[in-house]
Amino acid sequence: MTPLIFAFKLLIAVPVALVLALTAIWYIWESGNTVLYDSFAQKMFSGLENYGLLAIPLFMLTGEMMNEGGMTRRLINAARVFVGGFRGGLAYINLLTNMFMAAIIGSATAQIAVMARAMTPEMEKEGYDTGFAAATTAAGGLLAPVIPPSMMFVIFGVLAQVPIGDMFLAGILPGLMLATAFALVIFVIGVMTGFPKGSWFTGREAFSALLYCLPAALIPCAIIGGVLFGIATPTESAAIASLLAFLIGWLIYGELKPRTLFGMFRRTAVNASMIIFMIATANVFGWVIIYEALPQKLAALITSISSDPFLFLLIVNLILLFVGMLIDGIAAVILITPILLPIAMNDYDISPYQFGVVMCLNLVLGLLTPPVGVGLYIASSMSNVSPGRILRSLWPFLLAVAIILVLLSRFPLLSTALI
Repeated sequence: MTPLIFAFKLLIAVPVALVLALTAIWYIWESGNTVLYDSFAQKMFSGLENYGLLAIPLFMLTGEMMNEGGMTRRLINAARVFVGGFRGGLAYINLLTNMFMAAIIGSATAQIAVMARAMTPEMEKEGYDTGFAAATTAAGGLLAPVIPPSMMFVIFGVLAQVPIGDMFLAGILPGLMLATAFALVIFVIGVMTGFPKGSWFTGREAFSALLYCLPAALIPCAIIGGVLFGIATPTESAAIASLLAFLIGWLIYGELKPRTLFGMFRRTAVNASMIIFMIATANVFGWVIIYEALPQKLAALITSISSDPFLFLLIVNLILLFVGMLIDGIAAVILITPILLPIAMNDYDISPYQFGVVMCLNLVLGLLTPPVGVGLYIASSMSNVSPGRILRSLWPFLLAVAIILVLLSRFPLLSTALI
């Protein structure tokens, strides 16, 4: 009965956090073990007693300050220095800027919203098809859950009880592979359709663009460098990055005003609280998973099909693709990790880092695929382009992601080489 209640609430669009909490309450009542009610609240709060979770609001705050402080525009100009003169240069600029932003914002939806507003009109002015411009921007948002820092990696690291810094390292090579695959897609489409030729900056313009971008570039360097060299934890790096974003936007660029801080704090608190509440209710939902022995039952079913780790990951990819189409990526990570990760580690000896990278990249595809497709609709709204038109230009990028997912599933070293 409990699985039916769970599925029904999801289908009628009850928020995932409430689905998790209400399902746990229903299970306790149905099982008759009402003693569990006494520790319900305690169980919820114990799910939040993890230092790493503090990184989530801090990374969100850093992104808010980056947008408010005018750093996005300067990163776009810096990207133009390196790739602006190639045929289709503005499409490459879009991709390269998305890489910079992925190393700062860490949220695909926030990144798509920011970049769609900044890049789609510019590409349209230079003669690019509007659908392709919006599709390129939306595809670039897929880099956010893989290139560190990533909020999905933070949440997965907490749930899987693995070091978040190591999860960040696991995402570097896959992120570069994905960016390279997207660049190849742009190149092939450019050859077939004849993109507009770009123009290079003069020496003085290039020097000026790079000089003005240097302060903004300190932020991703502080985040990734702090973790990579063991100077700071991911949470400490996020705190340093948010402080740097404020000081750079206020004192150097002069575009971030202290009076706007309250609004940014409020938006960060509201957005972060939704994720934190989901994690708390997921900890309570863990009761249902434990008492119903879902991982063990699912493991028995899957292992009866195959004992090959690669085939297991392909099956998992298909499951995740379907789940990602219906449920928000972060909610899906919270929901699925406790069920599938024990199977991957105990029955197939798969590294949690490989599994985490594959899962996070796969689930974020749901942002761009109907029927939910939040990222698709954000790109559509910000670009004034119909979702169908964006989808027609988006499929080569989605195919590239599918190929990368197969490679990541087949070769564990691609995720674990830097750890």
